[in-house]
Amino acid sequence: MTVINSIAASTVLVAVDISKHRHEVLIAVPGRKRRRRMTILNTLDDFARLAGILAEFELPVSIGFEATGNYNRTLVHHLGKSGFELKLVSSVALARTREALPNSWDKNDPKDAQVIRHMLEIGAVQFFHDPLCAGTNDIQELSKTHEIVSRSKTELWHLASARALTLGTASAKAMIVGSSMGARKVPQLK
Repeated sequence: MTVINSIAASTVLVAVDISKHRHEVLIAVPGRKRRRRMTILNTLDDFARLAGILAEFELPVSIGFEATGNYNRTLVHHLGKSGFELKLVSSVALARTREALPNSWDKNDPKDAQVIRHMLEIGAVQFFHDPLCAGTNDIQELSKTHEIVSRSKTELWHLASARALTLGTASAKAMIVGSSMGARKVPQLK
């Protein structure tokens, strides 16, 4: 059974739709019907401006966002350092919720921010831990590097195997068997 924890009624809900150059922000303040919408650029000045606006409310602030590539990392790190609660919205859950809500079938940044706010409101979000603040950023980067190197080695092996098979049976057998140490020999191209 899924447990849904809704956000407290006295919490300012902030939905951020992340993109490469600018971010769409929707701010829902408790007790007010109208929501504040704003666009911020992917710059430190705009990050500080947003943090200042959110701090002026003097209420708990919960910020929800959908991670888009690596574009969210700088904004989220700045907001996390400013002391705001950060929530991650799953891309798949966001897409399914957008499909289920009335009048939200088409995709654009302001509507995505509305859907993110709705998901924050009902508590359909995940905890977000900033790897830079947690001190696991180096491990994460090493893991990504290891994955890229492993994938490249596999790709090179497949290319070499295909090349060896086109050279003939004897060359392919020599390449696949390799030396007694188990090293793979790549045939020289002529």
